[in-house]
Amino acid sequence: MAKLDETLTMLKDLTDARGIPGNEREVREVMKKYITPYADEITTDGLGSLIAKKAGKADGPKIMVAGHLDEVGFMITQIDDKGFLRFQTVGGWWGQVMLAQRVTIVTRKGDVTGIIGSKPPHVLSAEARKKPIEIKDMFIDIGASSREEAEEWGVRPGDMVVPYFEFTVMNNEKMLLAKAWDNRIGCAIAIDVLKQLQGVDHPNVVYGVGNVQEEVGLRGAKTSTHKIEPDIGFAVDVGIAGDTPGITEKEAMSKMGKGPQIVVYDASMVAHKGLRDFVTDTADELNIPYQFESIPGGGTDAGSIHLTHNGVPALAITIATRYIHSHAAMLHRDDYENAVKLIVEVIKRLDREAVDKIIFE
Repeated sequence: MAKLDETLTMLKDLTDARGIPGNEREVREVMKKYITPYADEITTDGLGSLIAKKAGKADGPKIMVAGHLDEVGFMITQIDDKGFLRFQTVGGWWGQVMLAQRVTIVTRKGDVTGIIGSKPPHVLSAEARKKPIEIKDMFIDIGASSREEAEEWGVRPGDMVVPYFEFTVMNNEKMLLAKAWDNRIGCAIAIDVLKQLQGVDHPNVVYGVGNVQEEVGLRGAKTSTHKIEPDIGFAVDVGIAGDTPGITEKEAMSKMGKGPQIVVYDASMVAHKGLRDFVTDTADELNIPYQFESIPGGGTDAGSIHLTHNGVPALAITIATRYIHSHAAMLHRDDYENAVKLIVEVIKRLDREAVDKIIFE
């Protein structure tokens, strides 16, 4: 594997951390470690979202740059007599990417390794073999012989289950493969935006945020936005990469390595036109690549941000990512770096006059 530089080490630490919705503490600690050197103040809201504040001009507009800490995973709901675990998906999963995959059950006594199992094909009828196994018929096998043994190992209903996958730099070293890019890449962007603003004059107060519980309905963004009361909100997340076999340009146009995605429309929000134009004008002026995207079947934290208090002009800036909501996803380092560069340049230009123009024109 390629030698990890400072950025890759941070990305590995973020993606290796385990945190499904409602269980984000471990991820929050990693993000806190990396963002603290660049923040004036670190707070959390009552749900557990991390809020790092960096003041440029104390009475300037408040700019929120928010990733989310949580990843899709599972939760143990039952242990049967033979020691097999029943589970609930937490966040959106497609059954076809789950079977025979290794998982980690995070218990109070330590980690327990498991594998998602189902009835073997040998005992299925020819007709049944053609159909995908339903998630409700899957279970997790931890090698226990009884409920008592599983409980002895610390397994309890409510325990979080996360995909197991090692952070990998591909042969093309720009391509990065890991679990939980959705949305540790957004957390990394928030960290790096504050880092790039070190020692730089900016006419506003910037908040780098790691929200909780995005995957179950954009919940943490509601409470963190309520606490911050921003003038402008950016959600940084993953988007769909449309450059693999079988995806048509009509379904997803974006290609990895061609710049961050500016989301004009998704199921949670219509992008604020004034803010969208301000961002793309900045990108055009500085020759920072970007791609337009619409994702009618998904949403981001911008969907909650823009509806808080009296309404907040908001925009989702996303990274084209392959295979999200599965055990491992892939993205391109250039897109990540260009997203950071674009947001930093936008923030430098977001003074009170610019914000008022975005809001009132």
